[in-house]
Amino acid sequence: MTPVIAFACTFSLGCVGLALLLIGVRLMKGPAAQDRIMALDNLYITSMLLLLLLGIRHDSVSNLNAALIIGLIGFASSMALGKFILRGEVIE
Repeated sequence: MTPVIAFACTFSLGCVGLALLLIGVRLMKGPAAQDRIMALDNLYITSMLLLLLLGIRHDSVSNLNAALIIGLIGFASSMALGKFILRGEVIE
């Protein structure tokens, strides 16, 4: 890995870490349930990005597979939480 790519990965990991911290604050402090659901949605997307960056940095394929699984589970949970907020039940 070239030094430029290593620096870019390190800088990106720092930015993603800061984003995770701010998302955690919004998750704990969110005044409404919709704010918390949006924070959870952002949390799974940002954690997926974190795993992708770590996979690039360490040349690991298993991190890419884990990011794909997080994306699939996160999408399904976002749909279930949205349906629960709208209708009050998940299973009809």
